[in-house]
Amino acid sequence: MRPLTRVLLGSAAAVFAVAGAQAADIPGPLPVKAKPVEYVKVCSLYGAGFWYVPGTDTCIKIGAFVKLQTHYHANPGGPFMMGVAANGAGDTGGRETRTDSTQFTFNNRAAVSFDMRTQTEYGTLRSYFDAFFQTQSSDVATNQLSSIVLGNTRGFIQFAGFTAGRMRSFFDLYFQGTYAFSGSRFGNDTSPNGIIGAAYTWQFGGGLSGTLSLEDNGQGNSGRGRSTINASAAALGVGTNTFDNKGQEFFDPVVNLRLDQQWGFVGVSAALHDASGGYYSPLTEGSGHPGDKFGWAVTAAALVNNPFGLPGDTIAGQAVYSKGAAGYATAAWGPTAVFGSGQNLGVGWMEEGVFTNGSNVELTTVWSFNAAYEHRWNPQWRTSVYGGMFGVEYDGAAKTAVCNNLANIVTTARTNCDPNFSMSGVGSRTMWNPVPDLDVGLDVVWWHLNTAFGGGVASLPITGAKPAGTYTISDKDAVSAIFRVQRNFLY
Repeated sequence: MRPLTRVLLGSAAAVFAVAGAQAADIPGPLPVKAKPVEYVKVCSLYGAGFWYVPGTDTCIKIGAFVKLQTHYHANPGGPFMMGVAANGAGDTGGRETRTDSTQFTFNNRAAVSFDMRTQTEYGTLRSYFDAFFQTQSSDVATNQLSSIVLGNTRGFIQFAGFTAGRMRSFFDLYFQGTYAFSGSRFGNDTSPNGIIGAAYTWQFGGGLSGTLSLEDNGQGNSGRGRSTINASAAALGVGTNTFDNKGQEFFDPVVNLRLDQQWGFVGVSAALHDASGGYYSPLTEGSGHPGDKFGWAVTAAALVNNPFGLPGDTIAGQAVYSKGAAGYATAAWGPTAVFGSGQNLGVGWMEEGVFTNGSNVELTTVWSFNAAYEHRWNPQWRTSVYGGMFGVEYDGAAKTAVCNNLANIVTTARTNCDPNFSMSGVGSRTMWNPVPDLDVGLDVVWWHLNTAFGGGVASLPITGAKPAGTYTISDKDAVSAIFRVQRNFLY
């Protein structure tokens, strides 16, 4: 008799032999060993928030923010000093009536950004893109609808010193929006919306760099704008403003030189701008046209960290002088008309060039300056004080062209016609950061319009809810407030 163990082992071997034979008969691929899981790795080359895209050597950072902003006597661009028209349309809040003005408005924006970088033999290859979704209430009382906008402020590629796409202008050096919620009238930094362009930057070492850039000089992509007018063609009015520009043919060339150090920075920039006019009246090809004219702008700016030995504080300022390039000095080009109580108003037209039938384009001088100081009380609280001013000057023949055609603009009775005007403002913003990446703040600003044609009168038709009649032209003031709560994440 065989031992029991030998019987059991022999039986088991037979069973496994049969099972193996059956398995061999099953059609299909043999089992394959699973690949190891490829985990996301942190990319420490470019700072916090970057990680390697699995299977590549590209690092990516995804950022976002959500913001609610409310305005009193203002729109997202600033107080109602913008007036009844901006290039023929826009802010009617300056009429100050029950149906043209809404004293309380809101802006809600959510945005996401993608920053992708790869190391190459020529240095870092970078592409950046952002997109936002915005809901904005109307500042026109008769329009109860809110606008819903999908857009973007940046979309560029950087490689081997080149930058191309929608970017911040290299003319801009210091952005006052770092210290204020209110849109600046005494500057036109492109940081909020970007500009289309292509540039090359040289790094000279020691923090010194220089850039040559070609940038959009139109308005289709939040560019510098074109604002040459034919005063003979009734181009100006309180409610409208029709420019008579030669079509955009090339980009504006821009150069800058800046020094960046731990203590802050200092820099200078310059730009050329096509301010050529269109046609003489009646604005047809056979009417002839003025010769081409180019304007220019220059700026200087500086920022100092930890002034007066106070860690966390900053002080900064910038000045711009332009001739035939108003969009470099201020964002408020076009007409300004602000009504007061009763029948009085303040006015001003900002054009970069003026011509009449048979004349050349006369360039307008526009200058601006602004500054800010921010004090950090502690890690959670900081307060800034900021202010600035811009001025518009029509020189010689430009002033004569405007004054000789007032019948085509606004009927004004005044012995000494003077279309020059200026606007100034002072504000203060306080920010609270109860936890990192959460901003809660309040900004209050006072604006003053030093009107053109002061002491004169204007005979106006019905303008919105403002009745027709004779209006006294005088200086105007406005006070606005903006409240914001914003959550930022790697943006």
